[in-house]
Amino acid sequence: MVNLEWYRTFKEIYENGTLTKASIALYASQPGVSVHLNALEAYVGKKLFERTSRKMIPTEDGKFLYEYIIDSLKKLEIAEQHFKKTTQEKNPSLNIGMCSEMFQLIIEPEIPKLDFDLVARFGAHTDLIKDLNNGILDLVITPKKQNEKKSLVEYIPFSKERIVLIAGNKTDTTKIQEHLKSKDLSKLEEELLQNVWYSSSNEMEHFRRFWFENFNKKPAFKPNYILPNITSIIRCLNNGNGLALVPDFLCQEQILRKEINLVWEGKVKTENTLYFASRTDLKYKKELDTIKNIFTSKMK
Repeated sequence: MVNLEWYRTFKEIYENGTLTKASIALYASQPGVSVHLNALEAYVGKKLFERTSRKMIPTEDGKFLYEYIIDSLKKLEIAEQHFKKTTQEKNPSLNIGMCSEMFQLIIEPEIPKLDFDLVARFGAHTDLIKDLNNGILDLVITPKKQNEKKSLVEYIPFSKERIVLIAGNKTDTTKIQEHLKSKDLSKLEEELLQNVWYSSSNEMEHFRRFWFENFNKKPAFKPNYILPNITSIIRCLNNGNGLALVPDFLCQEQILRKEINLVWEGKVKTENTLYFASRTDLKYKKELDTIKNIFTSKMK
């Protein structure tokens, strides 16, 4: 699907003649402008500019596309100016990506204190990293580090998340605790299989990994309830019955309030390193540091 920003980028390159001038007009980085143009050319399947050392010269296809979209873009710009709150100075804007649970727990309470604009996007880590590489996002919080040559993305580790077994406080875990005390993992697994299980579609990898690292086998069962996210799982277990495997930092408050119980941290630590993945050509580094400091202060 085509991105509207690709057309805006195309328009500014066409009217300004160079990538540098277009990036200034768009308040964007020059590599980001190049990424948008390349994406648009790949989408339409035609070369839109001839690249020279001094200027971007539109091809016949480029001229045709410009004439086709310019009126519509101008109408959109007028609408944007009409409905956007006017300010004397453009407010810095940061585009970030992470899982929705992390945003709700870490960032959401701090939003009223921010002195810059923030656009948050949720999704699979692979999709978010792709958007980061394409210049659409400025920062992604991810447990997965990708090693790509000539990438403008740097990964900085800042914390760890540990996958733990939790239970609703109405769950009878007496036999589970007995097997943990006797270190009988075979009987422990049998007992765990007798319970109601919750998981989420984006956490099944953690589920399978915890099971394999602690029982040396893949889980031979499917959770009873597969929910959209971990927040939903915790709400269902709150003063309820059932088991789930979740990152520890997402359920600490509920454990302290005794709404759910911490059952087992595993005989083997199932951990993920969390990274700040950000672009090295980012314009708003001060704002990026603000978001990083929020995370490091809350996830010590």
